[in-house]
Amino acid sequence: MLELNKDNFEEEIINHEGLAVVDFWSESCDLCMELMPDYQKLAEKYGEKVKFAKLDIKGNRRLAIGQKVLGLPAIVFYVNGVKAEHLSGDELELADIEAELKARIE
Repeated sequence: MLELNKDNFEEEIINHEGLAVVDFWSESCDLCMELMPDYQKLAEKYGEKVKFAKLDIKGNRRLAIGQKVLGLPAIVFYVNGVKAEHLSGDELELADIEAELKARIE
């Protein structure tokens, strides 16, 4: 799983050709921590077709705000470096993330 920060975000996500998915998270977000193992499993399952990454907002808050990530957890889909979908909120579940993934790769 690719670890993102303000120094490599543009190179790894904005300049990426194809589909990339970024998990914006924080240790203080219980639902983020709950979703993380499932997100890791999705990365293992679809990793050959999709670039998976995660970004701890601690120390990267400006970057998150610049990407319009104002609440956690947030899973953001980028197609050829352009933000295409933003899933977030207390009701976010693995099934939602996987459904969006399948719709974009199949």
